[in-house]
Amino acid sequence: MELRFTPGLASIEAAAWDALAGNQPFVRHAFLLALEQSDCLGEGSGWQPLHATLWQGTRLLAAMPLYLKAHSWGEYVFDWAWANASERAGWPYYPKLLAAIPFTPVPGLRLLAVDEAARQALFAGVLEWAEAQQLSGLHCLFPDALSAKCLQSQGLLRRTGVQFHWFNRGYADYPAFLASLNHDKRKKLKQERKRVAASGVQIVRKSGGDLSPADWHFFYRCYANTYRQHRATPYLNERFFQRLGALFAEQCLLVIAYQDGEPLAAALNLFDSERLYGRYWGALQHVPNLHFELCYHQGIEFAIERGLLVFEGGAQGEHKLARGFEAVETSSWHWLAQAGLRDAVAHFLQQEGRGLAHYLSELDERAPFRQDESA
Repeated sequence: MELRFTPGLASIEAAAWDALAGNQPFVRHAFLLALEQSDCLGEGSGWQPLHATLWQGTRLLAAMPLYLKAHSWGEYVFDWAWANASERAGWPYYPKLLAAIPFTPVPGLRLLAVDEAARQALFAGVLEWAEAQQLSGLHCLFPDALSAKCLQSQGLLRRTGVQFHWFNRGYADYPAFLASLNHDKRKKLKQERKRVAASGVQIVRKSGGDLSPADWHFFYRCYANTYRQHRATPYLNERFFQRLGALFAEQCLLVIAYQDGEPLAAALNLFDSERLYGRYWGALQHVPNLHFELCYHQGIEFAIERGLLVFEGGAQGEHKLARGFEAVETSSWHWLAQAGLRDAVAHFLQQEGRGLAHYLSELDERAPFRQDESA
């Protein structure tokens, strides 16, 4: 078996990569390549693609979306304090090696492999290479269970986090979902939706061939406006979204709000055969409760109609609890080269983990479901 590092996906055959990635949209060749070819990654971005692959002759056995990072932006697992401590101790923290989906805190495959032996061999080779290059660390964010098991066996430190996911418990339709909520939450959601309807807003869902370049252009305006309102620079550019629409439209859901025939807001989701993934939203003018309608209620309706099992609402946001989402534990895994830093971080993670367990327990107590419906 031969381990290779590739500074870009263009040189790897899409069919070979996707045979390992399956149907998960964010690890598929087209999605990751779109990030690279739209210049959202690469020189000047702080994200240098360095994908790890394991080969047996011409057969791709395993792969890992991997990046050499010059900073910690766009990761959603915050290690700034670790970096500061490392630098103060005289140990350069950057560049570091990161296995993640850029700008996308979505749990999923990280060590793509034909079997466990290939998975273990790939990661062992990457870890050995990171040590030989004297990198400060190797980090893997939001991995699936099989990848996490491999990382644990290699001695990486586990860090826990929280996201909010909606679960389809066999609801026949949206009213059936509402019926599972307690009275106060059910009343609140009905009022939210009524206010949006009363404002004269019309909502359209588009996917696949219904999506046009003009739709993607409008969505980018909304997306960029959200960053502008927070005085931040967007991670992604319009070229990425246009390319996503050209190559990946069948797994995209764009929810657009119109008023008097003119679009005013939009929310983007991706989906596969089991899950809907809420990603980005933006509006050109404010309409009360429109964010909740486009980002949550419409997504829940779509998931029920398609028979999807889970709707991942994205990072952060306790307000999602009131709209039927539930707190879910996530993980990230970390190898740090310097023993002193590794020991300090291990101690910190133990304390943080205890606090997070208490936080999750509190969130569970605030679940919006009727007692006879909760699981």
